[in-house]
Amino acid sequence: MRLRVGAALAALVAGAGLLVTPGVALAAQRVCRIGAKHMTELSGMAATPGGLVVVNDGSDDPAARKIFYLDGRCAVTRTVSYPSRPRDTEDLGIAPDGTLWVADIGDNNRNRPTIGLWRLPKGAGRPKLYRLTYPDGPHDAEALLFDGDGTPIVVTKTIGTAGIYEPAKQLDAAGTTPLRKVGEVTPPITTTSNPFSIPGRLVITGGAVSPDGRHAVLRTYADAFEFDVAGGDVAGALTHGEPRQIPMPDEPQGESVTYTTDGTALLTVSETSRQPPGTEAEILRYALPPRPAVTTSPAAAPTNPSVAHEAKSVAGAAARKAGTPAGMLVTGGALLLGLATLLGVLVLRRSRRS
Repeated sequence: MRLRVGAALAALVAGAGLLVTPGVALAAQRVCRIGAKHMTELSGMAATPGGLVVVNDGSDDPAARKIFYLDGRCAVTRTVSYPSRPRDTEDLGIAPDGTLWVADIGDNNRNRPTIGLWRLPKGAGRPKLYRLTYPDGPHDAEALLFDGDGTPIVVTKTIGTAGIYEPAKQLDAAGTTPLRKVGEVTPPITTTSNPFSIPGRLVITGGAVSPDGRHAVLRTYADAFEFDVAGGDVAGALTHGEPRQIPMPDEPQGESVTYTTDGTALLTVSETSRQPPGTEAEILRYALPPRPAVTTSPAAAPTNPSVAHEAKSVAGAAARKAGTPAGMLVTGGALLLGLATLLGVLVLRRSRRS
C-alpha cells in the first residue's frame, strides 16, 4: 500500500488517534505453518469447525487465485476457483447464516470504479460476484465484517480515521449496488513494535466478528482492537465503542484476523511474499480476556441480506463522527513524532497491481 504523505499528514492532524491504555502483550501461540507455495500473500482468513479458510491478495499467479480450505494442521483439503478473475481479494468472513464472503476490495492506487464481494454459500461449487461503488470516490480497503442481520461492512485502509461503509440497498448480482458511509473509526495510538513503525499502527488491515456476534475486532500491522457489540450493530460499535487493545508485536506483515470458533481467541496470519525465500506463513493464536466459550451459532440471517439499517442516514453518520469515544486525546509529543515519521516514510509496501 502506498502512503500518500500529504493525505496522511492531514488525516493525522484532523483525527488521528486516541491514546489507549497499553494492553498486555501475551506470547502468541503457533497453531501451524502453511507450506503450500501458492499461499504467500495471505490477506484474509476465517475459522471453521474443520479448520480454516484463507485467500491471497495476489492475482498474478492463477494457482493463487483460489479460496483455500485448510485442516487443523494447515494442510489444504479443498480449493474453490473464481468464475472470473478477482482484482485484489483482501479479506474474507463468514456471515451469521454461514455463507462465506470474499472481499475483493483492495485498491492501492485508488482508481477502481467498483469493488466486489464474492458470495459462496455452503456446498456451492463457485462464488457469485456482487459489485459495489463508494459514494465519495475510490478507497483502498482490507477489512470485511458483518452486522447481526448479515449486512456486509467494509472498513477502509485510510491513514488515521477510516470510513465504515455498507450497501445502501439489497445486493444485486446483475447490477452495481451503491454503498453508503455509516460511520468512522480511528485506531488508538499505541507503541507496539511492528515493521512499519508509527504508520503501521494507523491503518486497518483486517476485521472480524465473534461467532456469537457480541464482539468485533479490527487490526492494524501492530495491534488488534476489540469492541463490544450490542443488538448486532457492528458499525455502531466500531464508531462509538471503546476498544480493548490486544498487542500483536512484530508480526512480519499482519494482514488478517479472525476469531476461533469458540470465540475465546484470535487467529492471525502474515504475508510472506516480502520475507526471506523459504519463509512459511504461520497461523498465530492470541488468547482473549476470559469469557464463556461459544457453543451454539446465532440465529441465521437472510442469505442475500436486504439492508436493515435504513435509519442510518448521512445525518446519523455525522452524529457518530461527532461523538468522541472514551479515552485521552493524543498528546502534542505523539503527534509531532507521528508527523516526523510519516514525512520520512513514503511506502509501507509496494503496490503489486493497478
